[in-house]
This record gives sequence, C-alpha cells and structure tokens, in this order.
Amino acid sequence: MTGPASAILTLRGVGKTFDNGTVALRGVDLSIREGEFVSLLGPSGCGKSTVLRIIAGLARASEGSVEWVDRKHKTGDVGFVFQEPTLMPWATVERNVRLPLDLAGVDDKRASEAVRKALTSVGLSDFARAYPRELSGGMKMRVSIARALVTDPRLLLMDEPFAALDEITRFKLNNDLLALWHMLGRTVIFVTHSVFESVYLSQRIVLMTPRPGRVCAELAIDAPYPRDERFRTSADYAGYCRRVSEALEKAMSGAIDA
Repeated sequence: MTGPASAILTLRGVGKTFDNGTVALRGVDLSIREGEFVSLLGPSGCGKSTVLRIIAGLARASEGSVEWVDRKHKTGDVGFVFQEPTLMPWATVERNVRLPLDLAGVDDKRASEAVRKALTSVGLSDFARAYPRELSGGMKMRVSIARALVTDPRLLLMDEPFAALDEITRFKLNNDLLALWHMLGRTVIFVTHSVFESVYLSQRIVLMTPRPGRVCAELAIDAPYPRDERFRTSADYAGYCRRVSEALEKAMSGAIDA
C-alpha cells in the first residue's frame, strides 16, 4: 500500500487469559488500515485465531481494547470465514449463504439480491440449488466466503480457510481471493501457518510469537498486484519468503523483541 491510509481498527494492549488459566495473548498492539490485506503468521497455538475472534466480537479480551475508528461500527461490518466451511448439510447453497440475512431479519427481496451477488462474486451462481454433499472441498469454502460477504462487511476475517485443501485447489483459491479483494476493496485479515501463502497474498505480514502471543514484527510485501504464477516463481517471491522465514525463526526463538 502506498502512502498513508486511515486505520479501520486498532488493538491496544490486548490480552486473553482463558478460564483454565492459559494465557493466549499478552499485550497485542496492532493497527489495520482501510482496504489492506494483512496476514497473521505464527506457530500453532500462538493466538492468531483468538485475535480474529476478539476482533469479531466472538470472544472478549481479558485486557486492552479493540478500537474501531468509525464509531458507527456494527456487527454486520465483519464477515468471518472459519477453518471449516460449517455448512448446513440439509440446506441448499443459496439457503446457507442467506443464513446471516435471515438471522438479521432482512426482507426477502433484499436478501435474494444479496445472495445472488455473493454467489456471483465467488463463481457459484450455477450452484445455488445444490447441496453441500454435491460440492468439492474448494466449492464448499467458496460458499463459506459468499456467506461471509453477503452482509457486505467492511472487514473480512479469514481463519486458515484453505489449510485443508490440496495444493492445486489452494493456489487457485489464493488467486480468486486476490481478485475478489481487488474487486470489492474490502479489508482482509488472513490467518495462516504458511510463509508462502502469506507472501503471495499480503501487503503486510504480522508475525506473532509462541504463546502467549504478541506481535513481534511486521514485514511489508511491496510486490505489485495483480500477482500470478509469474510472481510465485520469481526471484522476488523467493527473496520475500526467505526474509519472512528468517524473521519467523527469530520470533520462534525469542530473538525478536516487541
């Protein structure tokens, strides 16, 4: 991202201690700018998913605060894509995507149009009447993304959505996600364990330490968009991956100070 951009939200000193005494997060400071694509990268159990859940309001911070710059922030301003598609097997694709609107009491005409747009955006217009059992793993995740987008959120939170998919499908969905991000202009926070995925997708990578998780470094990925297979096989991509891998190794060893 070139030039200064306004923040959409800021985490200040966020900590999370679970009821069993586990300290998941401690002193997390992070600002997210409007329209950017940010990846949270760190080892398993470092609290990446917990950060997303706190931002989404699905969990409460034990300390610190999440400050939205726009005081008119509403629950529907956040879309969440979980690690698993979590689709209702007895409902069609259309009904699965429509669920957030039904829960919000949106009228039928507006809901139908919103579902149509969301399915079009993920390339599933022809599968509105299909059931989850008839879909591939990648298609199920597309339905999950459409469901997150159907409320027209300002912020899209994605918790390792492609981790369980095969490499070919994952690469394809990475490309489709970047195209969708460019088309919609939404802010995305993407959790991943993969250095390679984070470099390919992101404008900025936020590195977190092992538990208790904290932000220990941020790295800018200045490669231009659109990104494609030429970037994935380029020397620039390899160089960014090496830098991020080295920083992650330092974070894991505690060599980076917050």
